[in-house]
Amino acid sequence: MISKRTLLAAAALAAVFAGSALGPASAEDIAVKLGILNDRSGVYADLSGEGSVIAAKMAVEDFKAAEKGLKVEIVSADHQNKPDIGAGIARQWYDQDGVDAIFDVPTSSVALAVSQVTKEKNKIFIDSGAGSTEIAGKQCTPNTLMWTYDTYALAKGTGGAMVKQGGDSWFFITADYAFGKSLEENATAIVTAAGGKVLGSIKAPFPTSDFSSFLLQAQSSGAKVIGLANAGGDTVNAIKQAAEFGITQGGQSLAGLLIFISDVHALGLQAAQGLVLTEAFYWDLNDGTRAWSKRFAEQSGGKMPTMVHAGVYAGVLHYLKAIEAAKSKDAAAVMAKMKATPTDDPLFGKGEVRKDGRVTHDMYLFQVKKPDESKGPWDYYKLLATIPAAEAFQPMDKAGCPLVK
Repeated sequence: MISKRTLLAAAALAAVFAGSALGPASAEDIAVKLGILNDRSGVYADLSGEGSVIAAKMAVEDFKAAEKGLKVEIVSADHQNKPDIGAGIARQWYDQDGVDAIFDVPTSSVALAVSQVTKEKNKIFIDSGAGSTEIAGKQCTPNTLMWTYDTYALAKGTGGAMVKQGGDSWFFITADYAFGKSLEENATAIVTAAGGKVLGSIKAPFPTSDFSSFLLQAQSSGAKVIGLANAGGDTVNAIKQAAEFGITQGGQSLAGLLIFISDVHALGLQAAQGLVLTEAFYWDLNDGTRAWSKRFAEQSGGKMPTMVHAGVYAGVLHYLKAIEAAKSKDAAAVMAKMKATPTDDPLFGKGEVRKDGRVTHDMYLFQVKKPDESKGPWDYYKLLATIPAAEAFQPMDKAGCPLVK
């Protein structure tokens, strides 16, 4: 006589074989490996670096991956802001190390290289750190999403605001690589469309520690606004040296077209006060951003997150949700779920993933507070305006992505 225990064991074994034949029945059978690729030692280390790894781990924790049986492993590497190194790491991760998706990747030239490798290997890349509109534009791929910001959104916010305030003549100091050129191009279009004019520009090698010759040329141009089309340590150095030359005291304004809260922290409010900037995220926006940022700070030695860190968190969360919904980590299936599902997280709120891979959400125009306006550490911004998602990003039919017919 067959015992009840034997029957149950047989039924369980049959279920296992049935599941193997049909493919995974749930996310419980899936192991996922995420790669956080960024600058961990150079000018972008503060705005991305280890903070992006912390943000990714927080997303895995908040998704409750372990409770759902989803085994998630996170690895990280330093691309040193060099496209060949970034592409080489991505290729090794995909070919040898079993990485399923790459996140972050500041430095647009590196991000564009990683995007192409990701397409070639049929994996997934979710960009949070790079800003060139080419990523979701002419060089878009079916395998890449662009999460946090781009040069169009930055130019739209800061450039448009400065012209409205009377800054109708500009001179650009531009980082000499894909991001800087894209930012200058977008800002020029916004400034001229608003009735302003560009008097000139100069390309600065990336990275640069000495901006003196570039600042002197900008100063002698007589432009009302000197647009800094750079980021991270380069922006911090340029602003510090501009103060030494007395540029703002002489009546010219500085427009930091990409300023992160880590930059303001490095500069201090005395030097950064009055800067107008555009960001996708600020730790003190609402209860959701404050609660998450407090947890982040506890793991980062007291540092508040940048919008890049926030983008990594939101991107990982959306990716894991898509795996759960697709019951698979197949790149095409997961990407289809990510594009079909509206984004929704405590940092960016609700948004959508467009066909070109651009993730849309509100952007914010801030001004850096004066020292006597700040109530404490990291209380640096006052909100000037909220730019609705529909206005913040370049219209899809004008972005040039070949995926959009």
